[in-house]
Amino acid sequence: MEEILNKYPLLNQLNVSRETCLDFEKLISMIIDKNKEINLISKETAKNEVIRDRHIVDCAQVIDFIDLNDNTTSDLGTGGGFPGIVVGIMIKNIKKDMKIKLYEKSHHKSSFLREVSRKLDLNTEVIQKDIFETTELKSGTIMARAFKPLPEVLELVYKHFSSYKNLILFMGKSGKKILEETLKDWEFDYEKKKSITNEDSFLLNIKNIKKRN
Repeated sequence: MEEILNKYPLLNQLNVSRETCLDFEKLISMIIDKNKEINLISKETAKNEVIRDRHIVDCAQVIDFIDLNDNTTSDLGTGGGFPGIVVGIMIKNIKKDMKIKLYEKSHHKSSFLREVSRKLDLNTEVIQKDIFETTELKSGTIMARAFKPLPEVLELVYKHFSSYKNLILFMGKSGKKILEETLKDWEFDYEKKKSITNEDSFLLNIKNIKKRN
């Protein structure tokens, strides 16, 4: 029992259960298998221990910013399920009744996401379409990781979501500069959280998005 938890020392502060870690391990196996057919993640990172820290743990830390009282969270351009599937696993194991909407326009990736959701019994909805072509969307939390640049994501949420609680984005090394530049054209409330997997990265929790005149 301890052995599985010991593989995820960075998640100790998030109080993640053994069941959650077991599901993470199953997800990693499925990703490695599928990555031989389609490019879910780069070949260099398709190793158990690298996937754990770079993808699973990195995504799991987003849970602190998700409004767990809402019934929907949306992941824009989820790809191989990051962070949507990871969050779906965590939501299942803390017994919250929340649906994770996974927006992914690739047919092959969408099929993989449905297969993973079925095998891990996750409450997800895979929406295989270009999110830029949809309107009047509604969500509690919205999240995106390695999807589009900050200004593009803000534009998307501003134009295409009629209601939402907050937007969570993963910001990399140049994130601080990008944020400063973006605030010249956009106005929003935000909170930053230092990444537990990379000292140069941070999470950005955004609310009340408005365009500057």
